[in-house]
Amino acid sequence: MLKHRGFPGRLPGTDFQFVIRRPNPKGVTPLIKRERYRDRRPPDKRADAAFMAALWAHFGDEPFERGNLDAGRLSWLFGREVLPHDDPFDPASYEAQLIINEAVARVSFPEAFEDEDWA
Repeated sequence: MLKHRGFPGRLPGTDFQFVIRRPNPKGVTPLIKRERYRDRRPPDKRADAAFMAALWAHFGDEPFERGNLDAGRLSWLFGREVLPHDDPFDPASYEAQLIINEAVARVSFPEAFEDEDWA
C-alpha cells in the first residue's frame, strides 16, 4: 500500500480521517458511490471540501494511486468528483488509479480550489 507522504491525516480539530495508517488485515475496503443529501451536517460538508482541497493540492489533474487514502472519505466523492482511471477498475485495490474530475469538483466544491489553506 502506497503511503502518500505529506497528505493531511485528518481535518484539523476533528476526527474526520483522510488517510489510514496500515492495510486492513481483513481485506481492502471497496470504494462505493455514496449519495450526498442536502441535509448533511455542516461539519460533514466541510470535511468533504477539505478532502477535495487536499486531493487537488496533492495530485492536481494527474492520475493517482488510492494507496492509504481513506475509503470512507473517498466514497463520498467517488463517481462524481473522483473517477476511476483504470480500465478495468478494481474498487477493492490499494493500487487502483483514480483521477479528479476537475469540472465537476469545481462546481461541487468551489472553495476547495481557492488559495485558502485547509490543512
